[in-house]
Amino acid sequence: MIVSESDSSEDVDSSIKAQLEDEVIREALTSGMDLRQYSQSVEKELRQLENLSIQDYIGKAQNIATLHHQITECDSILENMQGMLEGFLTHLSTISQEIQSLQEQSASINVQLTNRKQVHIEMSTFIDQLMVPEIMIQHILNTPVTDSLFMQQLKALNQKSKFIKEQNFRDAHSCQDVQDIVDKLTVKAVTKIREYLLQKIYQFRKPLSNYQIPQNAMIKHKFFFEFLLLHARTVAAEIHDEYVETMSRVYSSYFQSYTKQLWKLQYEEGVTRDDLMGVEDSRANSFFTKSLKSRGTVFTLGTRDSVLSPTGLIQDIIVPHTAGKGETKYAFEVLFRSQQYALMDNGCREYIFLTEFFMVHDADAMKLFMTVMGKTLQHVQKEVCGVVMGCYDSIALYLCVHLIHQYRLLCHKRAVPALDNHWEQLLHMIWPRFEYVVKMNIQSIQACDPSKMATLDMRPHYITRRYAEFSGAVMVLHEKFPLEGVDGLMLQLQDEVEKVILKMAAVFHNRKDQLIFLINNYDMMLSVLSRKLFLL
Repeated sequence: MIVSESDSSEDVDSSIKAQLEDEVIREALTSGMDLRQYSQSVEKELRQLENLSIQDYIGKAQNIATLHHQITECDSILENMQGMLEGFLTHLSTISQEIQSLQEQSASINVQLTNRKQVHIEMSTFIDQLMVPEIMIQHILNTPVTDSLFMQQLKALNQKSKFIKEQNFRDAHSCQDVQDIVDKLTVKAVTKIREYLLQKIYQFRKPLSNYQIPQNAMIKHKFFFEFLLLHARTVAAEIHDEYVETMSRVYSSYFQSYTKQLWKLQYEEGVTRDDLMGVEDSRANSFFTKSLKSRGTVFTLGTRDSVLSPTGLIQDIIVPHTAGKGETKYAFEVLFRSQQYALMDNGCREYIFLTEFFMVHDADAMKLFMTVMGKTLQHVQKEVCGVVMGCYDSIALYLCVHLIHQYRLLCHKRAVPALDNHWEQLLHMIWPRFEYVVKMNIQSIQACDPSKMATLDMRPHYITRRYAEFSGAVMVLHEKFPLEGVDGLMLQLQDEVEKVILKMAAVFHNRKDQLIFLINNYDMMLSVLSRKLFLL
């Protein structure tokens, strides 16, 4: 490689600069000493230091030899330890393989143990379910069916019977040893249950018996019928048919007798077709004098709506025998409430009993309920229809319509839909009759001829008072429970009353007398309606 002179001179300069930066050279230059002399002095010092170092090394030779020997021994020891550790590592590898093998054996043994425990549990359960203990035999044979121990062992017997049937389906021959014992115990249990249930059913047939007591006893032991369904369907059908036939006769007989005696307690001075809003006082004088002492006027509500109060709806039913002794008489709606409350209360209780004891629901429950209560409902509806068709008491009919709606709501609160059709049938009887009677009153007002009235003065007319009382009564009841169709009837009645009032006012020739007559009549109507509104 060819280097130029300029590059060479630059390298020399940089080398000189580097040497000048050395502290020793800088000190020599600054001291003014001769460099040759300074160089000799430095060499002399170096030789002295070298001699001292050699002497020191010779003095430490023994220690260095000892250190070398110790290092050699340590190296030998470490080599031996390395061999031991390598052997230990090899041994650990062997132990790890043994541990892994032991773990595999342990897992296998654990699986075997789990399987054996499971088999033990299943075998124990199987044997327990197959085994018929002596205490079960004793209680099924000797303990009364009403005892809780009998019920406990009966449920256990039911479980064993189900289990044996399942095992027989799987062709398990081990069940044959206990099959005969279980069958005999089942037959014995069925016999005792049949006797007990028939005895309770026959108690319903006793005159004046409180059939709620045997019903409650049967509900308490409702598992008996479930047991019969599973093991003796023929006996279950016998119990079912016997109960249905017995209760159907009991209810039918009771309500026929009760209804017959109940209607005898109605007011003798009943409202007739002549007791209408447009009939003159003179033609209905006997009615409005004699009847006011016992039941108020035809068109006045008074306290008759007490049957719709929360306590009035569920008040105890009327006992005809007791009421007959005191010669107490009642309005139509009071007797109707007593009859329908008795029917509703018994019907709800019967429906709940049938669903719980015979384990039926929905359509099956409705069908069974109608089998038990069908004749009774038909008889009650027929009796009500006969009385309603001869009733001209519009307020009583309207109260009965409200009673039907209230009792239907009460049935729904008790989760009993079985009487819905009964309430509909009653509404189809009573509501058209109510419309018919109201329209008769409207027609009676239309037929009024003020010119033929015997007495007509400026005081409020009896038609106005009757309308005000009747309108107020309907308004009070309508506010509590609005019914469709009432507003239309009342508007027709109001229109006819306004027309007849204007006709009666026209009889007076003096305009002042006409206005006084109108003011007195409208004031009376407003006063009556205001009092009714105040009571709401």
